[in-house]
Amino acid sequence: MQKENKAFNAVPAKRVNSVSEYYFSGKLKEVAEMNAAGKKVINLGVGSPDLPPSGQTIQALRTHALNADEHGYQPYVGIPELRKAFSDWYKTWYNVALDPATEIQPLIGSKEGVLHISLAFLNPGDGVLAPNPGYPAYRAVSNLAEARIVSYDLCEELDWYPDFEALEEKDLSGVKLMWINYPNMPTGAKASRELFEKTVSFGRRHNIIIANDNPYSFILNDEPLSILSIPGALDCCIELNSMSKSHNMPGWRMAMLASNAQFVQWILKVKSNIDSGQFKPMQYAAVEALKAPGEWYAGMNNVYRGRRGIAGEIMRALGCTYDDNQAGMFLWGKIPPDIKNGEALADKLLYEANVFLTPGFIFGSRGDRYIRISLCCNEETLREALQRIKRV
Repeated sequence: MQKENKAFNAVPAKRVNSVSEYYFSGKLKEVAEMNAAGKKVINLGVGSPDLPPSGQTIQALRTHALNADEHGYQPYVGIPELRKAFSDWYKTWYNVALDPATEIQPLIGSKEGVLHISLAFLNPGDGVLAPNPGYPAYRAVSNLAEARIVSYDLCEELDWYPDFEALEEKDLSGVKLMWINYPNMPTGAKASRELFEKTVSFGRRHNIIIANDNPYSFILNDEPLSILSIPGALDCCIELNSMSKSHNMPGWRMAMLASNAQFVQWILKVKSNIDSGQFKPMQYAAVEALKAPGEWYAGMNNVYRGRRGIAGEIMRALGCTYDDNQAGMFLWGKIPPDIKNGEALADKLLYEANVFLTPGFIFGSRGDRYIRISLCCNEETLREALQRIKRV
């Protein structure tokens, strides 16, 4: 007898409904459709460096990729040479001494590290301090981990630093992790020793782990600073760092985290159950990239400095105001009071000028009256965007 067929009815886990598709994932599909229709949209939204890594980096990749014995699975902890290179890099540029064997963990991009840290430390219902505005992944991953988000505001009046007096008045019971990100994205606010000292003190007093996401400290920033340089930070802090921005390697997915040996070991327990290591030739290439001298960083920043000047012209053409002291590869600007919000301005520019900028609301409600311009395209393209905007 033939059994009756029933409609198959699958439902996702509840955690899937706790997050939305990443803004750029959906918006870039729309931009692609506009380009397919001949619109030729200028993309000033995404921060994907268009400059190449150093020549030594590319040569190392070529050399090692030709070796027949370098294409297999690799250790979850990365090759010793890469951990040593990250350690030397931290000592050279941040004056922070790290044990390459126990205090450094290579990552397949720092966004991956946000997930690993969350899964290693958060139980369902644990509190997570997340900045507003801030990188959307902090909130999305916290939701996936079924944690409880405790938002804290960043505002222009306090130079986009946490208001520690306001934080002290919050109910911090059950809060286990705090995300910070300096130099800051999206605002470009630079780190300071005073900021990091206050943050470390806050974390130690409240038994809260501090995670600093630090991928922008070499872009338009003369004083790279690590939170791990603060006395006592290694006890309670984790720092993420990435080669995507600092070494023009976004598609390589080469990053790391640094912390005390116990924290690193707990995170490794999670990571080792998720991935199977990184391509060995890319690890050797990253070793060469990390040897870059100051002149290489200076050359990269000369390019960004020229682009930044044109991005400032775009902001002024839109009537936006901005802090000229920002770090990183974006320019963050406040929209005029007569415009509804950043999304309205961004949509107007996309549909009428075919220029895509990022509206600040995607980083949280405190970013609603701001827009962001990426510096990841050449000066000629930026000037074309400026002319299109002026025509509109």
